[in-house]
Amino acid sequence: MSARPIRLGPRSIAALALISAIGVIAFGWPLLADADSGLAHSADAPWLFAALLPLLVAVVVATIADTGLDAKAVAMLGVLAAVGAALRPLGAGTAGLEPMFFLMVLSGRVLGPGFGFVLGSVTMFASALLTGGVGPWMPFQMLSMGWFTMGAGLLPGPDRLRGRAELLMLGAYGALAAFAYGTVMNLQGWTYIGGLSTGISFHPGDPVHENLVRFLAYCAATSFGWDLGRAVLTVVLTLTIGSTVLKALRRATRRAAFEAQVTFETPDRVPGG
Repeated sequence: MSARPIRLGPRSIAALALISAIGVIAFGWPLLADADSGLAHSADAPWLFAALLPLLVAVVVATIADTGLDAKAVAMLGVLAAVGAALRPLGAGTAGLEPMFFLMVLSGRVLGPGFGFVLGSVTMFASALLTGGVGPWMPFQMLSMGWFTMGAGLLPGPDRLRGRAELLMLGAYGALAAFAYGTVMNLQGWTYIGGLSTGISFHPGDPVHENLVRFLAYCAATSFGWDLGRAVLTVVLTLTIGSTVLKALRRATRRAAFEAQVTFETPDRVPGG
């Protein structure tokens, strides 16, 4: 029996849509604010974090309700989150070399988008506690990593695509998503960082398209090298040891009986009766 990603049911989709909508608003509202608005995310981060935790639980509960999973699936999430959190300090602070992203891509592929989103968010939360990286940026990192891992679960061919073609697809996704993660997280900080040169500064109240041009210049000037390191490492690890890790993850999901429904049938006739 081959391991299948955990499917999305209607309740899972509704929970993910709600949490993603809240995330988009949280990241993007400063672009629409006027010049007199207070733009520090330190004020809205606690509220976002308070909303994020119950919504993550809601995604897990909805996925379990839609698929009939049991506690073994939740336990596997916890194990993968712990491994991912332990991997993050190995490269943090060194040119964007973060092996955790490689594990999130492969885990999202195997677990599917719903549990992938929860895994990415919980992993980032656990790693923040482990490394002391708790701050107003943390709920935004949790959302970004959740989207990153969910995207891997949405890639085509989860039941039939295997071998080199799958690794190439995951490597390409990992590279693009590594840049996307860095860009989204830049948006979280760029709107309230002062002291930048005029050409790349955020100007509250200016037209959105003008600020977006400055934002792209800001990303190119400040984080392109960091994101490139993250992307290259993700691709290299995916193409070299990705096959082995995928097999291990799929074996673990089979043992956890993902998507397996246990039923008991009552015989029509009892022998001797």
